[in-house]
Amino acid sequence: MIEDDPELALILTNYLTKYDMEVIGAEDPYIGLSLLTQHDFDLIILDLTLPGMDGLEVIPKIREITNIPIIISSARDDITDKVIGMERGADDYMPKPYDPRELVTRIKTILRRTHSTDEKKEKKEEIFVADPQAHTITFKGHLLDLTAAEYDVLGMLIQHKNGSVSREQLLYESEHIDDDSSIKNIDVIISRIRQKIAKIDPDHIYIKPIRGVGYLLTDRV
Repeated sequence: MIEDDPELALILTNYLTKYDMEVIGAEDPYIGLSLLTQHDFDLIILDLTLPGMDGLEVIPKIREITNIPIIISSARDDITDKVIGMERGADDYMPKPYDPRELVTRIKTILRRTHSTDEKKEKKEEIFVADPQAHTITFKGHLLDLTAAEYDVLGMLIQHKNGSVSREQLLYESEHIDDDSSIKNIDVIISRIRQKIAKIDPDHIYIKPIRGVGYLLTDRV
């Protein structure tokens, strides 16, 4: 929950907890964006009037990191805000004040829809398939000719598919990259992986840079 009103945030958090919903709150939008790179969340409740950055500006930054559902929770009831918010990627808009019971209902409805969609996607054949025992990765059925370092990096991106992974994590969690290596080495490795993927599918970019964070692997082209 990205909400700068601590009293309201506490009320909503306590209420949602009764419905077995764990809430992590952030009063600052920059802290909220940082949390998105550190944890896996199911949904975001986003206020619009925030310190340092308007909530409408936060939405596209969230979308650079993840496709997580967003419910706007705002005292601003201008129809323009609602339209812009939805156009930029929000899933719902709740003008304050509202009954917390309605928030619970909307959350459950959105999660039911998104989880159903995720289950359908999981049934589809994966574009990237890693075999940890064989230490190989296939892309669209084609075996990628990867070095050990490239396998480590692409393997981590696959594990966090559709979520961002920092350059630091890619560097320090790789078994085949020296910890003393420069962060820029990750960019070089990513470039080589992209070139190998492009030999199979030159029309789409599957590894996307996340400004100030790292990279994201997606199969949503």
